[in-house]
Amino acid sequence: MSGQGLEGVVAAQTSLSKVMGEEGRLIYAGYEIGDLAEHTSFEEVCHLLWHGDLPTRAELDTMRAALGEARRLDDGVLDVLRLLPRDIHPMAALRTGLSAAGNFDPDAEVDTEEANRRKAVRITGQIAAISAAYERLRKGEEPLAADPASPLAADFLRMLTGRDPGELEARIMDVALILHADHGLNASTFSARVTIATLSDMYSAIVSAIGTLKGPLHGGANQGVMRMLQAIGEADEAAEHVRAALERKERIMGFGHRVYRALDPRAPILHELAEELGEARGDTRWLDIADAVRDAMRQEMDARGKKIYANVDFYSAAVYYTLGIPVDQFTNIFAISRAAGWTANVLEQLADNRLIRPKAEYVGPMDRTVRPLDERA
Repeated sequence: MSGQGLEGVVAAQTSLSKVMGEEGRLIYAGYEIGDLAEHTSFEEVCHLLWHGDLPTRAELDTMRAALGEARRLDDGVLDVLRLLPRDIHPMAALRTGLSAAGNFDPDAEVDTEEANRRKAVRITGQIAAISAAYERLRKGEEPLAADPASPLAADFLRMLTGRDPGELEARIMDVALILHADHGLNASTFSARVTIATLSDMYSAIVSAIGTLKGPLHGGANQGVMRMLQAIGEADEAAEHVRAALERKERIMGFGHRVYRALDPRAPILHELAEELGEARGDTRWLDIADAVRDAMRQEMDARGKKIYANVDFYSAAVYYTLGIPVDQFTNIFAISRAAGWTANVLEQLADNRLIRPKAEYVGPMDRTVRPLDERA
């Protein structure tokens, strides 16, 4: 068991999700991710993570209504977003916006299970609304009001782009949210659990998670993938780009995973979505480049006797970009989805809480004595 980066260290027990890296499987509360992606909606997955079971039709109606109302932002939150510079990263705006939203939530400091469940819903809806509102504001446009009757995925796309998505676009966005909703004790989820374990409030825990997700080694990877695809430009340039980058010992974004040693089960689902969307739009350029990069990586790795697979970030980039989502909003979409898992982990932590306090191995000097200030060289 290694202590470096807490790799291999079991820090919590959970019934929310299980990542089986050697097998290339991901389950939420006992359900395979492919089964959920094909047969459920994001709202159903939220209910599953928050309550342990998929909802009945009546429970789903209640969940959709609650998440719809949660997307209505307080005027005070919008005022804060209006004060922000227009050139900051959307994740920075989200971090500030959600922190502000906590001050307008009447349950913010109420630490009952019922209040925390209400906050889980509000936070998930608000993350979507804040991300869309800041995108409008930085373009010099007014934020669009939420449509509580609409599913979250479709309403987010409308609030972000200013146009009603088609049925295919809405479904693809919904599936993308399902795929990212939870993923074991990843870095941002661990941040949320560490914060809430001190008995801080849920907003503080989720702001901690947002700050962690913002890093390019966690949530920002799909932005790097899209920048790479844009730099390559054409599918027939992919092989040379990959070869030259590997010779320079540069990382090819979207390949490999800290946990998976087999194909990330979410990657083929997103590939199928990217293919379906590209064909519907009559433009498969980004998927074609991505496939060419994948093929080049496979060839290069085979020559080195290695196996490395595309991960969930690799194809989500092509999907989001084809949907018309700005590249620097990709991580915000990750946050919208993962809010369901973050808040579910907070609820789980609070149900049997113990302060998370690991040890550090001291490797510094010993037996030193203080020399008078004037004698120090």
